[in-house]
Amino acid sequence: MHHRRGEFLLGFFLFLAMFLIPFVAFGNPAAGKAGSSKSESPASSHPQETGSSFHILDTATKQILTVGDREFMTGAVAAEMSPSAEQEALKAQAVACYTYYCRLRENQKKTPDSSLNGADFSADLQNGQIYLTDELRKKRWGTHYDEYAQALKTAIDPVFGLVLKSGGELIEATYYAISSGNTESSADVWGGERPYLISVASPGDRFAGGYQTTVTLSLEKMKACILSAAPDADLSGDPSGWAGTAERTAAGSVKTILLGGKSVTGNNARAAFGLRSANFTVSYSNGQFTFSVLGYGHDVGMSQTGAQYMAKQGADYRQILSWYYPTTTLAA
Repeated sequence: MHHRRGEFLLGFFLFLAMFLIPFVAFGNPAAGKAGSSKSESPASSHPQETGSSFHILDTATKQILTVGDREFMTGAVAAEMSPSAEQEALKAQAVACYTYYCRLRENQKKTPDSSLNGADFSADLQNGQIYLTDELRKKRWGTHYDEYAQALKTAIDPVFGLVLKSGGELIEATYYAISSGNTESSADVWGGERPYLISVASPGDRFAGGYQTTVTLSLEKMKACILSAAPDADLSGDPSGWAGTAERTAAGSVKTILLGGKSVTGNNARAAFGLRSANFTVSYSNGQFTFSVLGYGHDVGMSQTGAQYMAKQGADYRQILSWYYPTTTLAA
């Protein structure tokens, strides 16, 4: 308990330092842009319309939907965050998602995936995955439609067309709902180091509803879940030993865990047990297993809850992006 409290305080003070020390002190090449006044934002010089479009393969209908960049940016933000969120958090989300899908589009042009039938990527559009059509926005927002549409317009107008780059290339600007208090590095979660996807403190997430969740499984359910992840697992012994030693990342997520004597990755265990993240502990008592889970999502890149927290503390979108994607630059 004292160890966790120490980690929190250290992360919190590091987080606060962001507002007390100029960003250049963090060695961020984006510091000049992120720390400048809003009037100096690169958004002031970028074109308001790019003339390009996204081609999305609807996984349900197998049809390809073509939408302009501006409309996609609006629908993509609507699919990820509530329009009632802080404006600076919405701006950060807009840049992140636009960058992520521009990168997919660029990669698809260079190395086409024949299964996409000419699309840039696929999505379950009927359920608002990745992009929320205007029809779905009207349905979900109801009487708030005009208000929310205006909120998104106000957020997107200043940042439309902006992307994040590292080494002159579009970055893999991943994001998710809630961190565990520290973001994860891409190397620990997926393998492959990326200088802009490293572990950073995100203590504001600890105050969010849903930060900590619990999942309880019966003996039989636990057995079935383990066998789905490790078919050759040995579950003949005492159930208290079914879930063994876990190797963790520096940020706390399970990297690998022994299940029935077999090593399973934290991501596969998360999927098998239906957990909200791979940052979990498991205990056994009275014939049932209890998982205590921190955060929600893969924990790599920008925490949407963390972005919202930072915005409420006075950070602008450039500071938010610079914090969660260090070493990146904003480009039009």
